Amino acid sequence: MSDVQKTILPNGLTVVTEAMPSVRSVSMGIWLRTGSRAESEAENGITHFLEHMVFKGTTNRTAEEIARAADSIGGHLDAFTAKECTSFSIKVLDEHVPRAFEVLADLVKNPLFREDHIAKESQVVQEEIKMVEDTPDDLVHEIFTQSYWRNHALGRPILGTRQTVSSFNRRRLFRYFRRHYTPRNIIVTAAGHLDHAQIRALVEKELGGLPPGPEPAGERAPVPCPAIRHKRKKNLEQVHICVGAPAYPQSHPRRFACYVLNTILGGGMSSRLFQNVREKRGLAYAVFSALNSYRDAGCLSVYAGTAIHNARTVVQLIVEEFAQLKAKALTEEELTRAKDYLKGSMLLGLESTMSRMSNLARQEMYFGRYISLDEMASAIDAVTAEEVLAVARELFDADRIALTVLGPLNGAKIRRSDLRC
Repeated sequence: MSDVQKTILPNGLTVVTEAMPSVRSVSMGIWLRTGSRAESEAENGITHFLEHMVFKGTTNRTAEEIARAADSIGGHLDAFTAKECTSFSIKVLDEHVPRAFEVLADLVKNPLFREDHIAKESQVVQEEIKMVEDTPDDLVHEIFTQSYWRNHALGRPILGTRQTVSSFNRRRLFRYFRRHYTPRNIIVTAAGHLDHAQIRALVEKELGGLPPGPEPAGERAPVPCPAIRHKRKKNLEQVHICVGAPAYPQSHPRRFACYVLNTILGGGMSSRLFQNVREKRGLAYAVFSALNSYRDAGCLSVYAGTAIHNARTVVQLIVEEFAQLKAKALTEEELTRAKDYLKGSMLLGLESTMSRMSNLARQEMYFGRYISLDEMASAIDAVTAEEVLAVARELFDADRIALTVLGPLNGAKIRRSDLRC
């Protein structure tokens, strides 16, 4: 029998658990299929703001009592907002599961949204926005994303803007809350020393009586905009570079070949970018590639921070790696190394109850089923050098490559012709 079990309650709420008999802890999460991409332009940042606000007090507990309730059972309470989901989670010893889930459910079921708390939290989030503006490697990714997914919610910052955040009030928060915090939009996941029937009973008790709510609204697919942007910020020592190309959505059949491609390009210390840009040339301390995949779109991006006089050379080296991946199939040794790295990262990343619990939620959200480690490992092993070559040729098209450069530019410009690969 599988250690993973799933139940859909009559009101549409989904419960997925994974039993891990060898541990004593249990991690539980309440996940919403709503992230910042569900917002209108005027609502930008409201999903993240709501995530903050539920901790400020419920009809049953003050903010201090919420913190005390978690601390008194040794629990670690956490939350985050992403582009396509919101998560509230807690990790406790198995004996504290009923109390812990009651606290977690209280947050997402009974928030108060007091006006004085909203005003105070608005200041806190605006400070968080300023922190991103003061962190150039975060800021260049934010500018790149806004430009790449132009005129689409995926391109807008998760935190919102100072203008939108300062406009939020109790009425708007409740309207958004009622629209999205509904059973049809909720997945409860748990992993650890647990019994599925117990978790299901707890969920039924706390959330089973809620009305299903409306069907989640359909979303407009984004269209990539391969723009070149130069953003001057003079008080920096480095130029921060972000180069991006289109990639596949989360559930695309070629995603595993794309994972291998990303690993080879800039996914670790033996990657081509790390070896060529940092180790051989000494041009950057940080250089790496990353995949951002969504329900209906994706982007593969490369980041590097370097001195102003080396910026053009670093962009050239990145583009040369794109060209190499398009021109010549990987060697068997390089392909095997990338696969082993991917499988090792995957296995090591799923050792804790918290990571297992998060994995259950993401798989349910994007695939509607559990995908075992063996199934994922087999899919990685099945990737061929020819498949990676085909993916590189599809994705690395010079006319579809986007670039953002942030820093003390001193008139330096990188043009479309510099991105030919």
